[in-house]
Amino acid sequence: MSSPQLSVVIPVYNEEQGLQVLFNRLYPALDALKLSYEIIFINDGSRDRSAAMLREQFNIRPDVTRVVLLAGNFGQHMAIMSGFEHCRGERIVTLDADLQNPPEEIQKLLAKMDEGYDYVGGVRQQRQDSSWRRHASWAMNKLRERITHVVMTDQGCMLRAYSREIIFAINHSKEVNTFIPALAYTYARHPGEVQVAHEERAAGESKYSLYQLIRLNFDLVTGFSLVPLQMFSLVGVGLSILSAFFVAYLAYRRIFYGPEVDGVFTLFGIMFFLMGVILFGIGLLGEYIGRIYQQVRQRPRYLIETVLEQEKP
Repeated sequence: MSSPQLSVVIPVYNEEQGLQVLFNRLYPALDALKLSYEIIFINDGSRDRSAAMLREQFNIRPDVTRVVLLAGNFGQHMAIMSGFEHCRGERIVTLDADLQNPPEEIQKLLAKMDEGYDYVGGVRQQRQDSSWRRHASWAMNKLRERITHVVMTDQGCMLRAYSREIIFAINHSKEVNTFIPALAYTYARHPGEVQVAHEERAAGESKYSLYQLIRLNFDLVTGFSLVPLQMFSLVGVGLSILSAFFVAYLAYRRIFYGPEVDGVFTLFGIMFFLMGVILFGIGLLGEYIGRIYQQVRQRPRYLIETVLEQEKP
């Protein structure tokens, strides 16, 4: 079976309102590249008509369309992982179904790979997100970069191109919780970036709530760095030293000045502060231990209901 030159992997979750617009723009954009290609749609347990629309599109263009129907909602990154395991292209591009990253921009990533890069990330120009989301994303990018040493200008952009070698390495990584762009960066020998356009959603609403964005950041930080644990250890050492000096100071005051009641509320304040640090540390340890627990259970990361594809000789 001959391999196409390009595979486009697109996770889909409740995108009924915008799928037809995606179809109308995606196929002409890829046809214009003059490359052999395949499009792999992964339905991530959608509760609307997304799965039915993907089946209809497969019947229209079965020569270049493949559809993976997951048996539940496993999350965007697990859906992409299932697409990686089914793709056959020499180069692989990930694209969101909401059209915030136009499919016409794929040619920019491929042109950058022609220069010798094995992994190319998109950097969104003039983001159409809300102001608070842009500033929060910028702050989190800087924090994550310092903690994980994964240097990506725009970690939230899923319009990215991967070489076959990187996809092979990702497929052999059996992590339950991971952040695909950062994982690919750790395997890339010559990563690059290119600026891409950014548009408003064609229809519907963002599938990432504030809580889900926080969880995603936890996956990235705890999955690629031990710095949070090391920082907490340093804080613990520092507070222990300060506490020792403070106890010595209180003992000195009691010996030379006698007992006093005026500092009771100060002691309460210090105690509550230390309790907060301890609870934060327990929660941080819980994040790491919880991921270890999920990993050692060795449950499948996702379940596939069926795969729609045309049989080829």
